Amino acid sequence: MNGLGQAARPRRADARRNQAALLDAAAAVFVRSGVEAPVRDIAAEAGVGTATIYRHFPTRADLIIAVYRHQVEACAAAGPALLAAGPTPYAALGRWIDMFVDFLVTKHGLAAVLRGDSAGFASLHSWFLDRLVPVCAQLLDAAADAGEIRSDIKAYELMRGVGNLCVGAGDDAGYDARRLAGLLIAGLREPH
Repeated sequence: MNGLGQAARPRRADARRNQAALLDAAAAVFVRSGVEAPVRDIAAEAGVGTATIYRHFPTRADLIIAVYRHQVEACAAAGPALLAAGPTPYAALGRWIDMFVDFLVTKHGLAAVLRGDSAGFASLHSWFLDRLVPVCAQLLDAAADAGEIRSDIKAYELMRGVGNLCVGAGDDAGYDARRLAGLLIAGLREPH
């Protein structure tokens, strides 16, 4: 409801697409340069002016939280889409883990931004687990059912392991979290 007692109008489809493109651009810059990257870099990546970013996200924390939520939803939607697209459940799992790694690099920056709001961060983290653990479990189950990977790994364990591999990614340009996560996924293969 707005101040006049009327319900707020839903956003137009083009406005939602534009905001999604802006959040994708911000996520890409955050993965490359960290969450403290200049807003002008995000604006350039998105092809908009900095005023557009500030109009939608008045503070850096607002932008980072929006990117976080956007990436969680993208990861949640990607799992079933990757399984449907093939070529194998194991390949879908690997591609999903790559997306998850990119998300985690941004998530670590979020923790620093929300340091003073531990309840807010805990709530976001709980929501993240509720959204993504079932998706990861679906990918793991499909790959195990296809005989491509061992069946004794739990989704939360894998996600936690990948998360631990990503902790140092932002601090060291020579550290490749995606490569290490790929090695972890390769270790799940069933020996033939």
